[in-house]
Parts: sequence; structure tokens; C-alpha cells
Amino acid sequence: MRFIFLLGGAFGFVLGAGTAFWMERSPDRIFLDGAIGCLVGALLFRWLWKVLLAGLHEAIVARQRATVGETPEIQPANPLAKS
Repeated sequence: MRFIFLLGGAFGFVLGAGTAFWMERSPDRIFLDGAIGCLVGALLFRWLWKVLLAGLHEAIVARQRATVGETPEIQPANPLAKS
């Protein structure tokens, strides 16, 4: 998880600072945009990583149930929706 957080932060910083540099902003504004991009990129990558792990866990559990012969429980796409 730490690696994904750092990777997202580095990607966000480079993207934010690079965009600010390309727009010919002042050096302090380039650093501020890079810092904001770092925070946003790190949080976004962390969220995407959690979604990916949840999907992998769900697939592994479904595969294990299929090998045992159990039928998987069908859940609604929206857990708040009542049927």
C-alpha cells in the first residue's frame, strides 16, 4: 500500500508541476501546484488500489466457491437498492 501511495504522489507531483511549468507560472506556484497534485494523486491511487484489491478478493472467493461446487450469492449492484 505504501508503494502505491508513493507512486501516486510522485505521479501527481510530476503532472501538477509539469502542467504549471508548461503554463509558465512562477516557481513558487509550480511547487504549490505540484504539492496539491501530489496529495490528490496519492489519494486517488490509494482509492484505486483498494478497489482493485476488493475486486481481486471477490474474484478469488468466487473461484474458490466454484471449485467447491457452491453457487455464488447474487448481490444487487447497488447495496442500498431494495428489491
